Amino acid sequence: MEGKILIVGFGPGSFEHITVRAREAIQESEVIIGYNTYVDLIRDLLTHQEIVRTGMTEEVSRAQKAVDLAVHGQVVAVISSGDAGVYGMAGLVYEVLIERGWHPGELPIVEVIPGISAINSCAALLGAPIMHDACTISLSDHLTPWSIIEKRIEAAASADFVIALYNPKSGRRTRQIVETQRILLKYRNPKTPVGLVKSAYRDRQQVIRTTLDDMLNHEIGMLTTVIIGNSSTFYHDHLMITPRGYQRKYTLDTAEQRLRPGERLKPENEPWSLNAAQESLLRSRIEPQSLQNQSIISESEHRTPRDWAAAALQTLHQGEASSLNAAGSTGFATKMPVPRASIFEVAVSPGIANKKFSSSQLVLIADLVGEQGEIEYTTAHQLILRTVTEDAESLVQSLRAAGLMVLPVGEVIKIKACDFCDGEKHEGIPYAEEISRRLAGLPVEKELRIGFNGCAMSCYGAVSEDIGLVFRKGKFDLFLGGKTTGRNAAPGQRVAEGIPAEEMPDLLERIVSAYRENAFPDERFHKFFARVGEIEGFMHRDRPQTVVADAVCGS
Repeated sequence: MEGKILIVGFGPGSFEHITVRAREAIQESEVIIGYNTYVDLIRDLLTHQEIVRTGMTEEVSRAQKAVDLAVHGQVVAVISSGDAGVYGMAGLVYEVLIERGWHPGELPIVEVIPGISAINSCAALLGAPIMHDACTISLSDHLTPWSIIEKRIEAAASADFVIALYNPKSGRRTRQIVETQRILLKYRNPKTPVGLVKSAYRDRQQVIRTTLDDMLNHEIGMLTTVIIGNSSTFYHDHLMITPRGYQRKYTLDTAEQRLRPGERLKPENEPWSLNAAQESLLRSRIEPQSLQNQSIISESEHRTPRDWAAAALQTLHQGEASSLNAAGSTGFATKMPVPRASIFEVAVSPGIANKKFSSSQLVLIADLVGEQGEIEYTTAHQLILRTVTEDAESLVQSLRAAGLMVLPVGEVIKIKACDFCDGEKHEGIPYAEEISRRLAGLPVEKELRIGFNGCAMSCYGAVSEDIGLVFRKGKFDLFLGGKTTGRNAAPGQRVAEGIPAEEMPDLLERIVSAYRENAFPDERFHKFFARVGEIEGFMHRDRPQTVVADAVCGS
């Protein structure tokens, strides 16, 4: 079967704003993959489809799951609100495909179905605020450095763009919208019209019309799109309108126009245009300072815009050629990429059973991290090192040469073992080390912790981890599906007792492989175990339901 990925933008969420093609794509799909809220918004369109729901920030796992399913012949719809190509899933799905060596024309087939983006749906509710040049800027700095976002705000503000702000504020990101207002007030009148639209065309729609200096006095969140007018935007009653500029050449209150159609495009009737400016330069015989090579410019009074463009392009190419030749190159060779420093993050520990860092190891870690980096201790008995480096491989080699265990961070398998009573109960250590060698650091859909206790006391709490191992007298008790946090936190189910120790590494590897291969995006191990019902012959048992009263504080 030919696999297919349909990347569907379904607009603001209301049924009447979903395109016919988007509805068809959803109907023909076998699997729907999307963020929880998006799945709920199109619930009425779903019939037979399998649904893969994920939480916020799980875009990569959604894209990877879509590609995996399509490669195996399924028709998959990856849904985004608004337009899938505007801060949506289209680009990410393509990136995942390209990473796997895919090219257009190969399987799986990919189709992007456009939808109405927030800038358009919100503008329609406000009036006509984006009638002239407009841009979109996301204020989320989770993936884009704030220094870059700041430059984009500055550039858009100074160029008098109408600006639509996406992701303006969240529970943790509160300063970005404040800084944005500060930058804009350097270039815009404090009374510049601003529209705040929350949940456009949804049940809880809210539209607020305010001004640049007053905008922060209103509620702004992740569901809000902020549209900031330019220097000509105005309010007419409740309508926010940005003129296109017709009043410059047209008389809007009479049927008879002062300029005939043939006269409207003449340079003298649009003195603000590039053609008019060039004619003025020619008449005054002032040459543009940027064109240094005067020999390529004709002395004719009838130079065209094409002549000016050709001259500028030739000058630019000559400058590039000079810089390349000065570096020992000839012609217009492709410039080689320059290595760039990046933030490097890694987990470090003294070992599986060993919990003690030596003083020399700590000094080395501090030196490698430097003044600008940071060190964080975690509940997985690891130090997380974060630093900026151009040579991550050398940093890892230095850590390992000092006897330290170095592992990746993020959505990976973490082995959390006890200290085996400071090594006195050492019989289980070889098995812990073998399990760590095979599994620690492997990527998974959601962080998976394997707890290992060296005796039946289980004082390190292994039974509460995703997978718990309790070693006693040369055998293992196995616990699956523990949950350490939340109101329904509970230990794992004891699914087996007395498993011979030498069988455990292979058995555990099979259990983990089943999870890695079959888990949904963002699906934790305890949810996976409950959904599939059986792993390696071990059956899931539903826990008795408990009634939990809300605390007074609401936590």
